[in-house]
Amino acid sequence: MSAQDGASRASWKPPAGVTAFARGMLDLILPPRAFDGGAALTSGLSAQAWSRITFLDGPVCDGCGAAFAFDAGEVRCVLCQTRPRAFARARAACLYDEHSRDLILKLKHADRTDLSGLFARWLSRSAADLLDEAQAVVPVPMHPSRLLKRRYNQAAEIARPLCAMTGRTYLPDALVRRRDTDSQGGKSADGRRRNVAAAFAVPERRRHRVIGRRVLLVDDVLTTGATAEGCARALLAAGATQVSLAVVARVTEMQARPI
Repeated sequence: MSAQDGASRASWKPPAGVTAFARGMLDLILPPRAFDGGAALTSGLSAQAWSRITFLDGPVCDGCGAAFAFDAGEVRCVLCQTRPRAFARARAACLYDEHSRDLILKLKHADRTDLSGLFARWLSRSAADLLDEAQAVVPVPMHPSRLLKRRYNQAAEIARPLCAMTGRTYLPDALVRRRDTDSQGGKSADGRRRNVAAAFAVPERRRHRVIGRRVLLVDDVLTTGATAEGCARALLAAGATQVSLAVVARVTEMQARPI
């Protein structure tokens, strides 16, 4: 047998009709399960879970991604007009509530990295306009000591398939977290900003990949924006011309305020 025979066999693929039939038979025998445990739709979720998640499809603030109650022709909410953020624009796929929280926490703490592709598809839709103008995608980094414990960075797990889907340049190590900061949970907005102050940086050897580029920053959840702003400042200081933000979910402004 010649090498050409081996190459020919390796490149052979069954006809599309055969593949579709086999997949259909497998689905009948072993019906696909949704990420939330029910019968899967093409979205990857059961019909019940899909209907409960509040996707931010309507008019949103161009600055922070917050949903507007109705379309009044406004571009930015009052908070963004009063206090501009370090990142230029932001989009969120859905609202962070009791219905989306479980899915996000499964990716973040329960080794469910299979959810990353689902979230990437959500972002490819909700942040389509930001992706159109972005020249590179950077995930919010995790400190090495925390990465060692968790074994993966959930922001990077989302950003990687997002770049594969959209053809954007993926820069997983353009931004680093220099300090192992405390958890942001339970802190006020000011406390969160102090906690991540000067925590992020672009290594000198990576600056050439950032300079002059429009960067899209990716994370799982937007609360007060302190972490995203810290990252954006570091990227801008390294020479990025603009930094925008795409997250899977965002809390409401009321949720972000300390009680």
